[in-house]
Amino acid sequence: MSRISALFVSKPEPILNVYCTAGFPKRDDTLSVMEALQTSGADLIELGMPYSDPLADGPVIQASSMVALQHGMTIPLLFSQIGNMRKTITVPVILMGYMNPVLQYGFEKFCADAAAAGVDGLILPDLPVVEFETEYGAIIKKYGLDFIFLVTPETSPERIQKLDSLSSGFLYAVSSSSTTGSDRSNTGMPAYLQQLQQLKLKNPVLVGFGIKDKASFEAASQFTRGAIIGSAYIKALQENPDVKNTTKTFLAGIKG
Repeated sequence: MSRISALFVSKPEPILNVYCTAGFPKRDDTLSVMEALQTSGADLIELGMPYSDPLADGPVIQASSMVALQHGMTIPLLFSQIGNMRKTITVPVILMGYMNPVLQYGFEKFCADAAAAGVDGLILPDLPVVEFETEYGAIIKKYGLDFIFLVTPETSPERIQKLDSLSSGFLYAVSSSSTTGSDRSNTGMPAYLQQLQQLKLKNPVLVGFGIKDKASFEAASQFTRGAIIGSAYIKALQENPDVKNTTKTFLAGIKG
């Protein structure tokens, strides 16, 4: 059983997945941020790989990526930073990013190095389903990595079930058709999440985009196994780059 699957089996309470940007707020803060998240109660860590053109990310995460890139953050540097993370990190870790830099690195080499570092899964929003099925999915599976697809309120039930069948670990339900950190209203979210619940999917569902505080975390968790918080946490680090204290205070506000 993968680390991600074991988490969902062992913890009946809502799962809190927190996104952080590798190399932010400072280039060498990656592991310190991950350790602070784990200590402060994150159940799962989604580690973002900075990219100059992140199609699914809103301005807050884009800004953090630009800071990290300006400080020299790269995929090789990332793997050097997390190469020994399993000495201190016990929660599941997912790498989230985009195909262009991964392909430049070499897709199979990327999967091999991710697995060697102890990474549990991947989120690559711009990997087409047909390419996953015909080429990349087999490589991902070869290295024992979970792969998480995203679905939105506009995704048809048939396609949701298709993406669920291809995913492992969990299914990422985007709360609205927007970018991360959007202030767009999520008033339709309960009905959307209830629809997902009725589909009886094989994977547990986590909700992301627009989850920013205790109230939105609890609302999202009402019909799913938990939620993903990203922009709100990155914004907190932007305002106060004291990693330990900011992380402790922020997560206490979500889970307290």
